[in-house]
Amino acid sequence: MRQRLSVETYAKGILSGDRTTLSRAITIIESSLAGDRALASQILQNILPHTGKSIRIGITGVPGVGKSTFIEAFGSYLTSLGKRVAVLAVDPSSKQSGGSILGDKTRMEKLSRDPNAYIRPSPTNLSLGGVARHTREAILLCEAAGYDLILVETVGVGQSETLVKGMTDFFLLLMLAGAGDELQGIKKGIMEMVDAVAVNKADSGNERAVAKAVTEYRQALHLFPETASKIPVQVVACSALEGTGMAPIWNIISDYHAQTSASGYLQENRRLQRIDWLREQILQSLEDRFYENELVKQRIASEDEAVRSGEKLPDEAASDLINLFLSSEQPSKFSAKS
Repeated sequence: MRQRLSVETYAKGILSGDRTTLSRAITIIESSLAGDRALASQILQNILPHTGKSIRIGITGVPGVGKSTFIEAFGSYLTSLGKRVAVLAVDPSSKQSGGSILGDKTRMEKLSRDPNAYIRPSPTNLSLGGVARHTREAILLCEAAGYDLILVETVGVGQSETLVKGMTDFFLLLMLAGAGDELQGIKKGIMEMVDAVAVNKADSGNERAVAKAVTEYRQALHLFPETASKIPVQVVACSALEGTGMAPIWNIISDYHAQTSASGYLQENRRLQRIDWLREQILQSLEDRFYENELVKQRIASEDEAVRSGEKLPDEAASDLINLFLSSEQPSKFSAKS
């Protein structure tokens, strides 16, 4: 294991914008080692006063829509404006091996060489929502390092995509044209969460199909209820391959940020997100403690087999394991610190 630095050294390096120190700090917050968990907490406490000044943008889309290509084009456009951009790109983990490809730096070669950009691929580790378990902490570290915009790329569209909405200020959905009935691609739950839709691949020769899709999405959005921010969802065309349409998308995002900051919606939304984060941390901490319990470790294989064979129902096995866990835990472990 690579030698750990002091909390002060990590904090100083992050606040100075040192990318190597930032990467090492993100590795620590992603670590499951008990010592690293305590160190991660101390690092985050030290940099917390320097967070919250970025625009947090979630980017999702249907498979094959070209999320990585779009992020490289959009990120390059933003750095050309003098912005510092951090990309938290999430790679799906294999359910069989637990491994992930972590190939986003390879797919974003130009942006990865940009001195004003930082790309951090992270595995989901099978967490829901298409985002890594510690994405929120990584956002805070990148903000403390001075990045103006944080782009969070998710695995793909799904019901649990609400998690990325719950950690960003602006949610952008990338869609395709000419891939069948465009309206069939609209998932009601996703569409009620997005702040803008960008129809990608408006490349030379495909402009008419994209224009048609843009019109259809705009018409469909009239059927949806008013957004929580009270700002109408906009639909635009772009070509990540040719780098066109980036300026209109940035204008939509920057105008949205200005309006929500002025109305107070941005601040209230972030407050609610922090409460959601608290609830998730409670659930995750309880789950971790449950699986780390020695009696549960000894018993869970037999309960798994009983469920697999049909001898027990899952809820009965779960109840037995939870009761075993609760009876073995000392009350002092759950008591508040004095």
